[in-house]
Amino acid sequence: MHTPKVALLGMILESNRFARPAREEDFRSLTWMAGEELLEEARSETPALAAEFAAFVRAMDATGPWQPVPCTLAASHPAGPVEREVFEKISDSVIAQLTEAGPVDAVYICNHGAMVAEHLHDPDGELMERVRSRVGQEPIIVSTLDLHANISPKMADACDLIVGYRTNPHVDMIERGEEAAFSLRRCLASGRRPKTALQKPPIVPTSVTLLSAEAPYGELINFGQQRQAELGSAIINVSVFGNFVFSDTPDNGLSVVVTAREDQKLADDLALEIAQRAWNQRESFSRVLTSVQQAAAIALSPGKLPVIFSDAGDNPGGGGSGRTTELLEALKESGADRVLYGSFFDPDLAHEAHAVGVGASFTARFNRSAGAEVWEKWDRPFDASAKVLALHDGNVVGERGMTKGRRLHLGPCAALDLGGIRVVVISDRTQTADPVFFHMLGLDVGSAKCVVVKSRGHFRAGFAKWFAPDQVFEIDTAGLTSPVLERWPFEFLPRPSFPLDPDTNWESADQS
Repeated sequence: MHTPKVALLGMILESNRFARPAREEDFRSLTWMAGEELLEEARSETPALAAEFAAFVRAMDATGPWQPVPCTLAASHPAGPVEREVFEKISDSVIAQLTEAGPVDAVYICNHGAMVAEHLHDPDGELMERVRSRVGQEPIIVSTLDLHANISPKMADACDLIVGYRTNPHVDMIERGEEAAFSLRRCLASGRRPKTALQKPPIVPTSVTLLSAEAPYGELINFGQQRQAELGSAIINVSVFGNFVFSDTPDNGLSVVVTAREDQKLADDLALEIAQRAWNQRESFSRVLTSVQQAAAIALSPGKLPVIFSDAGDNPGGGGSGRTTELLEALKESGADRVLYGSFFDPDLAHEAHAVGVGASFTARFNRSAGAEVWEKWDRPFDASAKVLALHDGNVVGERGMTKGRRLHLGPCAALDLGGIRVVVISDRTQTADPVFFHMLGLDVGSAKCVVVKSRGHFRAGFAKWFAPDQVFEIDTAGLTSPVLERWPFEFLPRPSFPLDPDTNWESADQS
């Protein structure tokens, strides 16, 4: 029996066009691995890299002999467009590794799918196309992507199978990595090349409307899975991608990718059917946010159930700075108490807290080193009397939701008591989607009256134990991830697109 030789690689970045450019150190500080080090990490008990990548490797290990070719996997926290030199450095490294490896039977590409580069609107598609050019037309190329990916024709053309997440908050990365491995095994065993179809209705929704537990987006995902089941083994995968609007690219927009075992027309027809369904529900891609003033009033309300607030305008998981103070200031001024606030990205403040020590009182200066770049305009300085409650080195393992079981390196962390509001300060810019951010510092989520998280939606999975959907409020704060699209000077989005252009028409829908 032939032992398949499979190359492994990826470049993971979700780009917010308006945020600080992603530099080499952003990738080095999260994931930049190659060779045996990459394989060993993927096979470790608590891998500190993309869960779907580790799951793919483990699934291949469990399903028979194979010869892995570990190239480079690089990942950054969400940021702005990747610098040209960084993208080209990673791309060149991957192509050189593929050249050195010689002929392969397949390639697994682990990307996010919403990357932008300083010189490219579609670096994900560019990397995939370069890989295809290097390995040739024969090998099967399989890719896993986040459901916020901006799918381009170049991506669909380069890959034989694209497997997208189905959950938002993202909790199915392991399943999708396993699915990619199992599907690859089947493709290699059958000797048949899958057929892929792509449909893109002109809908460019914001992320707060893309929860998989709610209509319309969740209903579209479920409908796709239903139709796949009804068509039996003829369809390999149905993925409905919501897009990441802040990438601001010509390839933005909701995308339906259907992969059939061998029938191109079947894939085409199903992709159009799902896209038509999305178009018919386009008016449902809207959401009402809670104002900062309303949030302060809710936090003060005496008989209300505990609540959790999403600081929606400052989600580091979408390129936010993690340093805006608008909501923190409003809660402080209102006199709110029993509030947990996490997590504020401020290495200077964290280091000062470590220097003065637990129990010390001092004036906490938030954003003392804020600059004057356009992406920093919401990072206002804020001073408050504070007491250091607890300190931590930030090396933890996720407890719940999207980071469960994953090693996190948050750098020096501190819990500060501002008088009724207990603030978690971290040294690695990342969203608070997991209760471990509070628990590592001895703060009890279950005892709080109000929890504030700098996270757009992934916190829902991490904090579902304490907060039902009607206890969750998305706050209309300013920042790099404000979901009010009319506030943004988009330059490259496909226009017209709904909801920015309410009178948008779609020819494919009219002709179907």
